[in-house]
Amino acid sequence: MRSEWLLALCVLALAPVTGCRPKPPTSSDSEPTEAAWFEDVTASVGLAFVHDAGPANPAYFMPRGIGSGGAVLDFDGDGRLDLYLIHNGGPNGLKNRLFQQEKDGRFRDASIESGLDVAGWGQGVAVGDVNNDGRPDVLLTEYGRTRLFLNLGGGKFRDISRESGIDNPQWGTSAAFFDFDRDGRLDLIVANYVDYDPSIKCSTANRAEFCGPNAFNGTASRLFHNLGPKPGLDVVFEDVTIKAGLGTNQGKGLGVLCADLDGDGWPDIFIANDVTANFAWINKHDGTFKDEAVSRGLAYVGTGQTAANMGVAWADADGDGLMDLFVTHLITETHTLWRQSPRGVYQDRTVGVGLTRGRRSTGFGTAFVDFDRDGAPDLAWVNGGIARDRSAEPGASFWQAYAQQHQLFANDGRGQFRDISAINPAFCGQPAVGRGLMVADLDNDGAPDLVVTETAGAARVLRNVAPATGNWLAVRALLAPSGRDAYGAEIIVKTDRREFRRLVQPGYSYCTSSDPRAHFGLHRVERYESLRVVWPDGTIESFPGGPVNREVVLRQAEGRPTK
Repeated sequence: MRSEWLLALCVLALAPVTGCRPKPPTSSDSEPTEAAWFEDVTASVGLAFVHDAGPANPAYFMPRGIGSGGAVLDFDGDGRLDLYLIHNGGPNGLKNRLFQQEKDGRFRDASIESGLDVAGWGQGVAVGDVNNDGRPDVLLTEYGRTRLFLNLGGGKFRDISRESGIDNPQWGTSAAFFDFDRDGRLDLIVANYVDYDPSIKCSTANRAEFCGPNAFNGTASRLFHNLGPKPGLDVVFEDVTIKAGLGTNQGKGLGVLCADLDGDGWPDIFIANDVTANFAWINKHDGTFKDEAVSRGLAYVGTGQTAANMGVAWADADGDGLMDLFVTHLITETHTLWRQSPRGVYQDRTVGVGLTRGRRSTGFGTAFVDFDRDGAPDLAWVNGGIARDRSAEPGASFWQAYAQQHQLFANDGRGQFRDISAINPAFCGQPAVGRGLMVADLDNDGAPDLVVTETAGAARVLRNVAPATGNWLAVRALLAPSGRDAYGAEIIVKTDRREFRRLVQPGYSYCTSSDPRAHFGLHRVERYESLRVVWPDGTIESFPGGPVNREVVLRQAEGRPTK
């Protein structure tokens, strides 16, 4: 396997910097005439964050090439989404930053004395209300440790990692909160990467380079069960990795998704593994999981081979009522869309849906969201190399040799995708070392925006300015009696034409946490007939219909029970 990784690096070394660069015109191509979907508003909203990728010596310390992400969250409960952005500069590097969104839409640095202004080899963030007090708490994954911060209110957080039982000395990457036993408390899954040994040095074409994953053994993802409060403690977690069965498989986890993969109403765990088979941990309803990735078609790509699996996204691509899975890969591969059909079984349909027509790239964070509100989820992902592009201009900075352009594909409503990167220069035009991609309706206008993190570069806010081809609905689902966001709930919007489905789960993409609301593009629908919620405990409620182009808040036990 190591030889395959080195071959991939050699291929990358010979390839030009790629990504959203327009393809050469052909007889059927013309100059772009469509309107762009995004504009860069980073400066106008006052966001000032430049990622610290760590000291230049040692330059090829592997965690530098893998991080970092971030999170959107409403930490102060004012209805406006805030930002938490993390550095990767080590314990002596820059401290992570918390940005509060003010009434005018600008971001104010609220980091100092927040408790979240810590330094380390930051990789990813997960957000979830672990003690059911209505305030979102923050989990930070790092190379060598994982930390949990309890939201105390008033913009203050406290590190409760040790007392809560969160102990993960491995290299954590993506993480997500979910309720695997449906007891009303959020549990935690942390995807762990390789068992890295910094003393091992790697090279390509006789030049030093970041090591690939095949140079090291894999590790097990860690599953933590939320036991609730204990005397004198707000919350206690038990490491149930072995007990639940996850300790039997060593992987190289980069992406994670907690969703009902087999259609039985219980949340499962998908782990995107780098250059090894993916895991599809199916929930057995008794506290245990079984990896069924092979039998369900998710372990390998359509050729039967492993791939460099990284970012993860989940949506109903073709409107058939079944959710589909998208995973980003290495530049020498193709990013993969696994279509679910029949229920619980997945097939690689990447070629048939048009996703191989764009430029090759190394993708990380990704989003499967209806940006233009036409009723079909579109695909966006950020790119950035893991090996130096030998064709980079002489004198280029260290990280410029890893930069690629991001990509954006529009869904035609039938599950066919078209590359519209060329008409979106704000998102796709400038090469960068992309890692995190967050989705958030920052200005609450019904058009999901993007937040991008880039290694050694500025975090950017991309406002959605896509011409509105349809109406929209945003749904926030809250559990009783805590009032926390109902992670794992499935929202079904019924209209006179069809049903639209979304999962309430902000922990996807790559090392990030996104908007906890479910956003729907409804095309020409002007009024929906009803809303149905499959709550995380398996109960189902129906809520009455109403007008579109608004946000709806649904509270458990306030709807009509439905079978």
